[in-house]
Amino acid sequence: MQVQELMNRNIQLATPNESLRAVAERMADCDIGYMPVGENDRLVGAVTDRDIAIRGVGAGRDGSAKVAEVMTRDVKYCYEDEDVEHVVQNMGDIQVRRIPVMNRQDRLVGVLSLADSALGYSPDSTGTAMTGVVVPGGAHNQSRAGHGSAGNGGGGR
Repeated sequence: MQVQELMNRNIQLATPNESLRAVAERMADCDIGYMPVGENDRLVGAVTDRDIAIRGVGAGRDGSAKVAEVMTRDVKYCYEDEDVEHVVQNMGDIQVRRIPVMNRQDRLVGVLSLADSALGYSPDSTGTAMTGVVVPGGAHNQSRAGHGSAGNGGGGR
């Protein structure tokens, strides 16, 4: 099964200059906790509700602070035509729950979550991946001092 068969195509996209308040309001309205960040038709980062709480509010920023101040810049992604099993395993290895999905022209076309995988593909594979995600530490670690990595660095390779 390919990623495109499971991914969510209804993408909410934040911009680096958008306020944390505006993004948090959109997250609440859409009941989501993750947004890719785009600029000039390119993926430049990702922001989560946890980024807003820890890197934003926890670091003393208010709602007028910009997404660029708290987003993860080293965004890892996969391609829509990749095998789900491979991508889900990689998500566990790199400790991410959600990953942007690109087409082969490097345009954002969706987001794949471990929940999408569990519901539409394989609860067993997803469980194995989740085991990797919940291990403390790693590049995804939240830190008020730095910006941790969100994932796999391209193509899920």
